Amino acid sequence: MPPDATFSDQLEGWLRGDGPKTLGGLGEVFAEKAFATTILLLMFVPALPLPTGGITHLFEAITVVVAVQMVVGRRTLWLPARWKERPLGELTRARAIPFMVRVLRRFERISRPRGPRFFAARASQPVLGLLLMAFAIGAALAPPFSGLDTLPALGAVVVALAIILEDVVVLAIGITIGVGGIALIVTVGAAIVHFVRELV
Repeated sequence: MPPDATFSDQLEGWLRGDGPKTLGGLGEVFAEKAFATTILLLMFVPALPLPTGGITHLFEAITVVVAVQMVVGRRTLWLPARWKERPLGELTRARAIPFMVRVLRRFERISRPRGPRFFAARASQPVLGLLLMAFAIGAALAPPFSGLDTLPALGAVVVALAIILEDVVVLAIGITIGVGGIALIVTVGAAIVHFVRELV
């Protein structure tokens, strides 16, 4: 890829290339942004308004593992061999990533580096890791078949995208979406508990 290629072009090139389509392969290609790129890919599927079954919980669990590494300040991404070598599913390769590339290109047209020093600061990585961890856990705890996991997952996707694009405006949008999604899950969850108690 040319040095001035956009992130969406790099991602599309990786998808069409001959290398292994695994999380490990993704991390090797996007080494500098490995944490954000991996989380972007993992949480994009839960963020889609599609029936994905229990596979999303695996993605959310791996996201938490990646985010914890950001919190503790790791500079390189580590994943268990089982996850690292696991091929990306057909849904991810055939539908999620191409759709993600189209969305990324829209963001790239309106985004620009705003606040790159914040993203470069070592102290910012744990904060971003905590945000991503919270959104992944929030998505995992959403009531089943409610569709409420979409908003926290989308918040994680936008925060990861902000890290890649180094744009604090996109970061603020992601935080708003994720926090709003978790607040909605808490509200609905409390309503369900209250309803059950009334029945009992």
